[in-house]
Parts: sequence; structure tokens; C-alpha cells
Amino acid sequence: MKKLILMAVMALATVSSFAQQAVGTFTIQPKVGLNLANLTDADGDIRAGVAAGVEFEYQVSDIFSLSAGALYSMQGCKFTEDKVDYTSKLDYINVPILANIYVVKGLAVKLGIQPGFNVTHKASAEVEGTKVSSDLSGVKSVDFSIPVGLSYEFNNFVIDGRYNFGVTKIADYSDSKNSVFQFTLGYKFAL
Repeated sequence: MKKLILMAVMALATVSSFAQQAVGTFTIQPKVGLNLANLTDADGDIRAGVAAGVEFEYQVSDIFSLSAGALYSMQGCKFTEDKVDYTSKLDYINVPILANIYVVKGLAVKLGIQPGFNVTHKASAEVEGTKVSSDLSGVKSVDFSIPVGLSYEFNNFVIDGRYNFGVTKIADYSDSKNSVFQFTLGYKFAL
């Protein structure tokens, strides 16, 4: 983390005008993509899911902007035990609040905070072709993570890749935290 911040500071000292949008502009960016989610300390496999929503961005300077949004995010994990396939479905409405530093034209380094609000907390199992599901009890309604990533913008299309470091436990009875790689494609509209 310290190295990432140091690299960003060094880039700031050597860059000039790299943002795609003019200083003082607001943009809205609908986006959709893929989550590769897992839970720490759960010995699970990746649960692939959808990430979709919208982000707003304000261009503060030529190389710095702030963004905030709301994204539906399918998270959780999968695992197999005693020949039974289990899926933990933990879906959230995440609210990423990010600082974006443009290190070259169109390329931004992103770092921020992200509260998330749980909307689905189910467990399902498949036993010999029969699916069974139930609600997971004790799942916390609010999650907190730290998103770190890169984005590249070309002709208003934005490719974004992030890793969301889970900070809070998903439930009181578990030490597991969310761990999510997120890849999205969006399009920026000036407001």
C-alpha cells in the first residue's frame, strides 16, 4: 500500500495534463462487468457474478478527480464438502468513493473507501441434482472495503479493474471478509 501511494506521489510530481475531461466537469458513467469474489479464511472457490451500476466523477484538476457511485455487486464464495456443492450468496449495493490520479493520458490509478449494504444473504447446496437454499443468519447489513485499481479511458469508454480489500467481517460468527476482483466496462457522459 505504501509503495502504491509513493508511486502515485512520484507520478504527480512528473505529470502535466492527462485527464480525459476538462477541469470542473461532472460526468456520469453507467457500467457493467464481472466480479470474481471469495471470502478470506473460508477455503472457498471463486463465485463469479455481476457488477452493475453508475458512477459520477468530478474533475478537480488536470490530473486529479473524485468519483462516487452505486454498484450492485454479487459476492460470496463456492465450496465443496463431502461431495456436496455449496454457494454462499452475499450480494451488496456498494458505494465506492474514490480518488483518481491520472498518471498518463486516460490512465488513472484509483484508491478509496467503499461502504456496502447487504441485500442478499443466502446459502444454497446441490445434493444429487436437488437444490436447497436458505437464508444465512447473522450476516452484517453493512460491509466496508478499500478499493484499489486502475482504469483506462478511450473515446469516453472506460475499462476499470479493481480489487476490493474487505475490512469488516461478514458476520459476527465468522472471521471471513469479502475479497473481490472487479472488472467493468462503462461509458462516460458529460453532465
